Amino acid sequence: MNSPLSPTFLSRRTLLKGLAVAGVAGLLPRHLAAQPAPAASSLLDYLAAHQRADGGYAFADQERSHLTPTFAVIGAYKLLGQLPPRHVALIDYVRTHHPRELKKLEQERRIFEFQQVQALVWLGDPAAEFKERLNTFTAPLAYLKQYEKNGYPVFQSELGLVQCRALLGMDVEPLKPAFPEYVTARRRANGSFNNTPAADGGDGHVMNTLWGLQAARTLSLPEEKKAETIAWLQACQRPGGGFTYQPSPLFGGVDDVAYTRAALRALALLGGAPANREACVAWLHSLANADGGFGDRPGWLSNPLATYYALDALDALGALGGVAKVRRRAVPARKVLPAGLKVFSIQIESHGVGSPAEAVALAAALRIDLWGAKNAKPEWMKRVRALAAAQKVPVQFFRANEEYGTWVNVPGLGTYSHTADLVAPADTDIGPPLGMRGETSLPVSWPDFRTRRLDPLQRGGGRLVWQFGENEELVRAFLDDSVERGGFAAISTFHFGNPDFTNSEPFLNRWRGQIPFIGLQDAHGVEPWWFADQTTGFRTLFLATEPTWDGWLKALKENWVVAVRHDDMSRGETWMHSGSDEVRDFVQARESDWRWWSGDQAKAHRPLVSLVALRPEDELEVGRPTQGVALRARCAWKNTPQGMPQTPLAEFVKLTVDSVDVTPTLVEKKRTNGSGLADRYHLYAVPENASGGARTATAVVREIATNREVTMPVRF
Repeated sequence: MNSPLSPTFLSRRTLLKGLAVAGVAGLLPRHLAAQPAPAASSLLDYLAAHQRADGGYAFADQERSHLTPTFAVIGAYKLLGQLPPRHVALIDYVRTHHPRELKKLEQERRIFEFQQVQALVWLGDPAAEFKERLNTFTAPLAYLKQYEKNGYPVFQSELGLVQCRALLGMDVEPLKPAFPEYVTARRRANGSFNNTPAADGGDGHVMNTLWGLQAARTLSLPEEKKAETIAWLQACQRPGGGFTYQPSPLFGGVDDVAYTRAALRALALLGGAPANREACVAWLHSLANADGGFGDRPGWLSNPLATYYALDALDALGALGGVAKVRRRAVPARKVLPAGLKVFSIQIESHGVGSPAEAVALAAALRIDLWGAKNAKPEWMKRVRALAAAQKVPVQFFRANEEYGTWVNVPGLGTYSHTADLVAPADTDIGPPLGMRGETSLPVSWPDFRTRRLDPLQRGGGRLVWQFGENEELVRAFLDDSVERGGFAAISTFHFGNPDFTNSEPFLNRWRGQIPFIGLQDAHGVEPWWFADQTTGFRTLFLATEPTWDGWLKALKENWVVAVRHDDMSRGETWMHSGSDEVRDFVQARESDWRWWSGDQAKAHRPLVSLVALRPEDELEVGRPTQGVALRARCAWKNTPQGMPQTPLAEFVKLTVDSVDVTPTLVEKKRTNGSGLADRYHLYAVPENASGGARTATAVVREIATNREVTMPVRF
C-alpha cells in the first residue's frame, strides 16, 4: 500500500477518465500524449523555472537550491506522471543536500531525512545508504528544553523517520517500544494527534493527525477511533471549502493548502471523505496563479511546496484530472514604488553593551542608519546617543530586545521560548517584559501574551519580531494569526548562529509577500568590536524617504524590506530575502549606495582599527584610567559567533601622540574556559600635558591580507 505521502504515477485508466471529463491531454505522461494542454504546460513550466545549476530546485526568489522545494517539485512531477529533467543530477543533489550541509543544525530535524528518502524513492532510487543512518534512530529525540519547556519532541520530525522505514521496507521492530508508546500517548479521545501528550490537554492538529495515522499504520498499532477521527477531520473544513488545523482553533485558524492536503490524505487513509467535496475542489482551484503554480491561500504567491500540496490534495479527491481546466488568477500588475524612496540600513539586536565609542565608530564606518541595541541599559543608551550626536554620526539608536524568560503555551503544541523579540523607540513606554533573564516566569497563553505584551508594545510604537521555531505547526499558528490580526511584524532569516533560518525552517517561505523578512543579529559577547563579523556580514535594508523610525514602520507595513548577507558564511555570495521582486530589484539597482564588502563600489567598510581616548568618567569603557587620559587601540580580528577574537585581520604597527612615537602596553584577557582570547588591546596612559589644549594621537595598523597600512587619528 502506498503511503499518502507517496503519490504514485497516475494510471492510464485514471488519466483517460480525466481526459473524457475535462479534455486534459496534458496530464498524460509523454509516452501517452504528444503535447501537454496549455494549462498543464504552464504548470510544468512553473516547476521547471525553479531548477538551478546545482542540480536542485529553489524557492522562486532564491539562487540557491534547497532540499524542501526540490522534494516538492519532484513530488509534483510524480503526481503529473512526469520524470523530472536531469534526474541523475537531481538524485545526486537530493542525496548530498541535507540542510545541515550549510551548517550543522543545533538539533536534528529528521523530517529532512524523510524528504531525502521520499524524493529518492519517487525518482526510482533505492536510497540504500540511508538505512545505516536510520538504524541509529530508535527513539524520539527530545527537543532542547531551553526552547520547549518540557522537551517534547517535534512530532512530524520524529515520525518522518518512521515513514522512512516504511518507504525503504525496513523492519520497524527496533522502534519498539519507544515509538508506539510515544505515538499512542499523543492521540486524543476524538482520534486526532498532536505534539504534546493527550494527558496535557488541548485538541489535535490536522497535520500531526496525518503523521500519527501513518505512523500507527506503519507500527501496526491497534486500529481505533476510526469514526471519531473521520468526524474530527470533517469538522476541520471551513465554509469556503478549505480546511484549518482543528475544528475550533483558539487563534490562527485560517484555511490553508497544507491543512487541506493533510486532512484529505488522512480521510483517504481512513476511507472517509470531506463533508463538502465540491467546495473543497473549488477552493483548491482558487489557489492557482497565473505563473502556473499554487499559493498556500487564495491570492498568495505561488511556491513549490504549496503547489505540491495542492496537486496532492486534488489527487486525494480524485480530481487531479481537472487541473488543466483551472481558471488561474490573473497576473497582478507590477507595483510601482513611490518616488523619492531611498535605501537605508537597520541593524536589529546589535550590541547594547560594551564600548559605546566603538559602537558609534562601527555605525559610522558601516553606514548603519538605525542601530537596534539589544537589552541595553538606560545609561548605555544615553551615552551612545550623546557620542553619536557629538561626533555628528547619522545613526539613530533604538531598543531591539530579546526578553528572556518569556514562555508561551499553546495547548496541544507545547510551551515555547523565543517568542518575545521586539524593536521599539529608545524612549517610549512599551510596558514591562513578561519574564526576566535568569528567572523562570509562568507560561502565558497566546491571547494573554497579546494583551499583556503585544498591546503595550504597539502603543509605544514598537513591533514584535519572530526569531525562530522548529515546530512548524506552532509557527504557522503564530504567524497566520499575525497576518490576520497583527502580531509578529517581521520574520528573521540571517542570524549570528544560523546562516539562514529559511534553510533549517524552509516552511517560512510561505509568508513571502505577507510578512517582511529581516536579518536578526542577536548580538553575543560583551564588546561590539569583537562581534564585527556579524555586524559587517549581514543587515536589513529598508526603503523610506528618510531614515526615521516612522520610515522604518512604514517600510514594515508596506513590506519594503530586504535582508542581505555577504560574508564568509554566504561563501562570498550575496544572499537576499525580500517580500517582492519590485523591492528586491530596487535595492539591487542601488547596490553602490549600501554595499559594505570589498570593491571600488563599497562606500561602507569594516574598520581595521579602533582608537579611543578614555577618561575616568567613561564607566562603560574597558581600560579607562583613574585619572588623566588613556588611549586604547584594538585591531580587527575575525571573531567567534559568541563575540570573541579568533584570528587577526590586522596587526598593530605603532601609536603616536602629537607625532611622537609612544609605546603602549599589550593587554590580553583569556576566556573563562582558557581556550582563547576574550579581549585584546593596546593601552597607553598619556602623560599630562602642562600646556593643556587639544592633542592628537594616531594608531597605525597593517592589514594582514594585503599588507597595506591604515591609520586612525583621534583628538582629545
